[in-house]
Amino acid sequence: MKNIRTLAAIAALTGATVLHANQSILNVSYDPTRELYSELNKNFAKQWALKNGSSLAIDQSHGGSGKQSRSVVDGLEADVVTLALAYDIDAIADQSGLLPKDWQSRLPDNSSPYTSTIVFVVRKGNPKGVKDWGDLVKDGVKVITPNPKTSGGARWNYLAAYAYALRQNGGDEKKAKEFVSKLYSNVPVLDTGARGSTITFTERRLGDVFLSWENEAHLIQKQYPGQYEIVAPSLSILAEPPVALVDKVVDRKGTREVAQAYLEFLYTPEAQDIIGRHFYRPRNAAAAAKHAGHFPKIDLVTIEDFGGWRKAQKEHFNDGGTFDRIYKPYRP
Repeated sequence: MKNIRTLAAIAALTGATVLHANQSILNVSYDPTRELYSELNKNFAKQWALKNGSSLAIDQSHGGSGKQSRSVVDGLEADVVTLALAYDIDAIADQSGLLPKDWQSRLPDNSSPYTSTIVFVVRKGNPKGVKDWGDLVKDGVKVITPNPKTSGGARWNYLAAYAYALRQNGGDEKKAKEFVSKLYSNVPVLDTGARGSTITFTERRLGDVFLSWENEAHLIQKQYPGQYEIVAPSLSILAEPPVALVDKVVDRKGTREVAQAYLEFLYTPEAQDIIGRHFYRPRNAAAAAKHAGHFPKIDLVTIEDFGGWRKAQKEHFNDGGTFDRIYKPYRP
């Protein structure tokens, strides 16, 4: 778990007078958002300092979304959570009562300030000729994806593959399960989170294709210029990573005002532009238009096509669910 602290040195930068003691909040987030929140935090802390005359430290914690959710339930004192999917925040509400069950209605767009989707990353020249989901079940194609038991991104990956198989087979659930089972039999390692899978693919050099968050795919291209290509499949899924205030923590720590302002900042034009620059799909129309060149048009199913996250989690990812029944470990 990596923590990054952003300090607003307001006395030096603005000449403002510090009126009360520094505050700090903790943002518990999912795996690939380190770079995004590092920039957002700096901008928000500066604004907070100018408005309130006090410095602010924003700590970040990152890991697989499901694992992060359990950490908060087990006592990690998050002021806010910014996770990969709504079920992981539902689980915090259900299991700990740290926030209300209607948390998703408290901010715009179902509390999701941006969207994303799942794409493929392949090595330069695409040596295995991967163009769509059907290519991932071919013999000799090694697929890198995290473990859907611990990673939110991995659950989006799984559902996108499942949706493709349903569409190809006229809604036949049995054939969809067979397709996804074959896909996972081509996965040589299941990392706990998306960033771990990025490292497996780029640094350990395992796999022919990486099932990736769209933003992570662009980051890979930036960090390794000329070495990787992005392939947009014919169908993917609309990912809506949500954010929420953790009420009992902020009330105990006295940080409700700053934590609420932090989440509301994510919807501002300034933050939405930062979101677009980091290759997440902004909700704000102007920011979305400005960064539209990064985002190909892909046919997207939604989580509602699976009956919502509670139904999808129970059927596919809970212990004894479809993933447990169809998963066959990789055998070279």
